[in-house]
Amino acid sequence: MRSLLLLAALIAGFCQAQQAPIRTAENLFDAKALNLGLEMAPGAETYTVFSAGDNTYQYNHGAVPFAFKGKLYVQWQSSPKDEDAPTTQVRYAMSVDGKRWSDAIVLAEPRPDATVTNGGWWAYGDTLVAYINVWPHDAEPRGGYVEYRTSKNGIHWSAAKPVLDDQGEPLQGILEQDIRALTDGRLITAAHLQPGLKVAPLFTDDATGLSGWQAGEMQNLPTQSDVSREIEPSWFSRSDELVMIFRDQDSSFRILASVSKDRGETWSPPAFSNIPDSRAKQSAGNLPDGGAFIINNPSGSKERYPLVISTSQDGEVFDRAYILRAEGDAVPAQKYPGRYKRIGYSYPKSMVYNGYVYTAYGTGKEDIDITRVPVASLQYE
Repeated sequence: MRSLLLLAALIAGFCQAQQAPIRTAENLFDAKALNLGLEMAPGAETYTVFSAGDNTYQYNHGAVPFAFKGKLYVQWQSSPKDEDAPTTQVRYAMSVDGKRWSDAIVLAEPRPDATVTNGGWWAYGDTLVAYINVWPHDAEPRGGYVEYRTSKNGIHWSAAKPVLDDQGEPLQGILEQDIRALTDGRLITAAHLQPGLKVAPLFTDDATGLSGWQAGEMQNLPTQSDVSREIEPSWFSRSDELVMIFRDQDSSFRILASVSKDRGETWSPPAFSNIPDSRAKQSAGNLPDGGAFIINNPSGSKERYPLVISTSQDGEVFDRAYILRAEGDAVPAQKYPGRYKRIGYSYPKSMVYNGYVYTAYGTGKEDIDITRVPVASLQYE
């Protein structure tokens, strides 16, 4: 046992010693200052997609935005009170302008034998794809699989079917919500694979996103848990490389990062960046000029505020950062009790659409909000 622990420590030390593929510029964040010493993002606007009330479901979280046929969509998971409740359902809302949103529409009802959560979006041709993560109550260790529904108009949906791997079998994992395409059409995302929840990058050359998913090769960091240390990733491109960033479940409060040089088939071991985090989900992507961005809570603690967008011209050094939602008196108070609730702006997911970076998130795990920032105010001259 002692030799195994020593080996794990040596491996962990080696991973920490590796040069991180991303970093912040020196003194980008002032940990002692309100809002980390940052200014508000120029032109930022915030709108409410769904507001929890006395007669509504009061737990709402995991918001994911998407654009399809000239409309904006936001998908999230919702329950009467608690996170991970058996009564959880998957909902979405639509908007034509990003400001005024439809009533919540149920995409996936609760199941007697499993909990459902949202897995994000994709689209091919004239078809919208909604992914649904299914967590069987009898799974041991805890894990799940992913299904999909399709629609031509965002209102009428097909029956749920399993997403397939490259062997034609149902994909045994919980799908992460960042499915995007490379310039050659390959789709990239990640999943938390069974047994347990061990994260792995995924890729497929099936443009529909419904089949052919393969796990990229990546050595996970050592852990004694059924859940990998690195979880809930997002990713961006730089030059001819892909960079995937992760939450560190072991509370270093730093973003982990891995690089692929072969279109997602193999990845470097996750390394520790100096970018602060709140041990929560984050979002990453590319601006139209090729620059990269990361959206997270760079508090260096469990505090999920402020919500910040950091940008990089080369995808390596993040040297600009702006506030999307502020801390201090601006943080909304918790309105209702519930399991795992906390104040702040949680689990952002983003997209670039029609001249804006849109970021959707849960405020206090109660309201679903979306903040948009003009791309022009973020790009490098």
